[in-house]
Amino acid sequence: MRRWFALSKTSQYDSARSNTGMGIVLFMLGLTLMTAMDAAAKWLVEDKVHVIQLLFIRSCIIAILMVAYYASRDQLHELKPTRTSVQCIRGLIGFLAPFTFFLGLKYLPLTAANVVFFSNIFMITLASAIFLKEKVGVYRWGAVAVGYVGVLVAIEPNAEGELFGYLMILVASAVYAFLFISGKKLGDTESSASLVLFYNIGVGAVALLWLPGIWTTLSLNEWGGVLLVSVLAVLGQYCMTQGFSLADASLLAPLNYTTLVLTLAFDWVLWQSVPGAQTILGATIIILSSGFVLYRQSR
Repeated sequence: MRRWFALSKTSQYDSARSNTGMGIVLFMLGLTLMTAMDAAAKWLVEDKVHVIQLLFIRSCIIAILMVAYYASRDQLHELKPTRTSVQCIRGLIGFLAPFTFFLGLKYLPLTAANVVFFSNIFMITLASAIFLKEKVGVYRWGAVAVGYVGVLVAIEPNAEGELFGYLMILVASAVYAFLFISGKKLGDTESSASLVLFYNIGVGAVALLWLPGIWTTLSLNEWGGVLLVSVLAVLGQYCMTQGFSLADASLLAPLNYTTLVLTLAFDWVLWQSVPGAQTILGATIIILSSGFVLYRQSR
């Protein structure tokens, strides 16, 4: 009996370890796909496709793919919102997140943009204390302050991009924090699928208002690029979501910083761009301080 119990416990442990390992693999794959999406978006918006046009087409493709996927599984009810008006408002405001991020990519190297975007960890901490009434101790407040020093250090408009680009990334980071907090508050009544769908519907609706004045005919390569951005976004989010369902968030969160390695590779291969010492120093400060925030949160 003891032998059977030991084998049973070992089997459960191996199963949990296997699930954790698969969660890490899926999360890393999702990060890679999302970073590739950023690189493809930067290539499109630099000279070829207007950001509004990209967002409109991307939102339509994502919505169509989601409806088709859930219809094929006879799970369309997962897409039905409970608080429709609130979800619509969230989507309309959330438009600013991809708009400002992609606009920032037009003026900045991929690595510099992602370094500054990591400030969303500090913004989420601030928003959690204000809107979710979560307790944030003096150590985490100190780490947040140090993190913003790192953001200021990383910003070097004369060396690696324009100040406007950095400001756009900071706005994107703040709106992303809003999406995170609002999604957490709505999670009690809304499914994850409905949150994603109505967020993209909101982005598409706002983009549609501006579309008549900026629409241009896209070449076959540009259509391929927009389709690539959309598919990478869907697959990346799916892999990351599945990863979170299999492994602890506290284990996966630090892996976000591997995107810096990926963005360095894309910058070097596609644009022959290497970050300066100031950006690297700022990134180091941000990583250490936000890592401490995550550590204290797990405690």
